[in-house]
Order: sequence, then structure tokens, then C-alpha cells
Amino acid sequence: MVKSIQFPASLSFFKPAGLIFFCLFFPASVFAQGKHDTTSYIQTVDITTGKIDTVLIAKGDFEAPNWHPDHYLVLNFRGRIYKLDLATQQLTAINTGSINQIMDDHGLSPDGKWIAITSFDTTKSSQKLYKFSVYIVPAAGGQPRKITSQDLSFWHGWSPDGKTIAYCGGDFSNLDVYTIPVEGGTAKRLTDTPGLDDGPDYSPDGKYIYFHSYRSGHMQIWRMHPDGSQPEQMTFDENANWFPHPSPNNKWIAYIAYTSDEKQNHPFGKNVKLRVMDLETKAIKDITPVFYGGAGTINTPSWSPDSKKIAFVSYSVK
Repeated sequence: MVKSIQFPASLSFFKPAGLIFFCLFFPASVFAQGKHDTTSYIQTVDITTGKIDTVLIAKGDFEAPNWHPDHYLVLNFRGRIYKLDLATQQLTAINTGSINQIMDDHGLSPDGKWIAITSFDTTKSSQKLYKFSVYIVPAAGGQPRKITSQDLSFWHGWSPDGKTIAYCGGDFSNLDVYTIPVEGGTAKRLTDTPGLDDGPDYSPDGKYIYFHSYRSGHMQIWRMHPDGSQPEQMTFDENANWFPHPSPNNKWIAYIAYTSDEKQNHPFGKNVKLRVMDLETKAIKDITPVFYGGAGTINTPSWSPDSKKIAFVSYSVK
């Protein structure tokens, strides 16, 4: 199998031989180069009524909205992080210092003061060396501070107390879930199973880490305790289910479902829908119709602070 990887427009597209997992979440622009023209629809959906509001229609590949308590979204666009004011629809770049090749796995700390970002750090094509690191930067902007030391690490979740970061890491042959103190230090590996374990996100009470896994031979939603113990499968359907995100009130998880079996990939430009699971009853419902999306739609936590809405991105490509 071959792992297809998308890079920002300033980087070349490549397919490293022998790489089998799609844990990296890179801009949709790679699929929209040349004759293609991507339009992003930055939207919110009410999980009760299903009402979808379009916040902004923008040319290009905006991705991965996070909802800040101060009523704005944080998104990435071609290697940079932007703030989208929900009231004025104004987009402003967030200063990330020397880091300007940011991937679409980023997210706000529980107190809203920090953004964790994943940066493409190094490429030596002759040696096939590719390095991705997790940093944190003040939400208002500033110089990032590096957290991880592994060659491959991709942020996905903050612990409720803001002291620990959960990420996908390891090596391309077996990417797993890790945690590391936000101050840096020694990482702890939580999963070690055949197939991709990815997308870790803490429950608000800190009792669980939700993630998606291919360990059953089909991409499904799982959860485990924060020490990696007692893994439990949560979904069992025909969809390929990715990126579970618990609601702030801890009553729901939201996730993206591919209607086609994409194995261990989550490509851009596929038919997908958003679903939520009631954590008390385990009942699942669609909250959107099927739309054109995938990578970039909902890679990161995107619940509104009141747990009533979810921000996401859909696309059209000409």
C-alpha cells in the first residue's frame, strides 16, 4: 500500500514508498491544483434542528475550524492559522512567528489561551526525511514553543486541565496514540495495535480519550482510559468513521463518516456526513446530509462552547 500525503502549496507532492497510514492532515489544495478551483464553505450545524448556517464562502482550502469562547473560529489556510470573527466575518492571520508550514491538526487549549499546532519542519528528499512537530503558541499570536521530539507527531487533543497533549505519532509503519506533558518531556505511548490509531480527543471529565482505529479491519470510533487501558469500540456500522470529538457538556460525540470504505485513508473530495452519538443511550443520528468533504472538514474539536452547534467545512471543486 502507498500513503498519499498532501502538502501546502509551497511544498511538493510526493508518495513515499512503503507508507501505509493516512494520519497526516494536509490542505486540500494539493487536490485542487492546476485546472481545479476549490471553494470552501465554512459552516455551522445545530445538532438538534440540523439547521446549517454558512458563515463564510471563500476561495481556497480552509480547514479544521476550532470554536473559541470569544465567538470566533480558528482555521488553517495553506500553512497559516487564521481567526474568523463570527459576527463580522472578518479573517485575520494569527502570528505564529517562524512557523509557517502549519498542518490542519491544531486546536485551542481548554482555557482558550493557547493553540496547539502541527508544523512541517524538515524535508531532506535525498534522505526521505520528513519531520512533523507539535508546538503551542498564544491564541493571540506569538513565537511557538516546541513540545514533541519525535520525527512524526500530529496534535489532536488537550486534557481538560490543559496540562497534557494527546497526539498521533511514532513512525509511518505504525502510527499510534501518545500523550506528552504540555511543558514537554517524555511521551507515553497509549496504543500499539496493527492498523492506524489516531485522532485522540479527551472527554471533558478526563475519563476517556476518544479516537478512531483500524484495528478491527474497518475504521471505527473507539475510546479508552487516559492511560490507554480498557479500549472500547463505539461504532460498528458500514461507514468509515473518523475524528470523534466529545461535546463540552459531555453528552455527545461528533464525528465524520465517509460513506465509502476508504480503508486507512481520509482523503479530500469524498462523500461524507457528520454524525453524533448520545453517550448515554449510544444512539447515533446524522446531523448533516451527505456533502463533499473529507480531509479538512472536521479534523479537530469544533463544538460551540454551549454544545449546541458544530463548525465544519464543506467544499466544491471546479
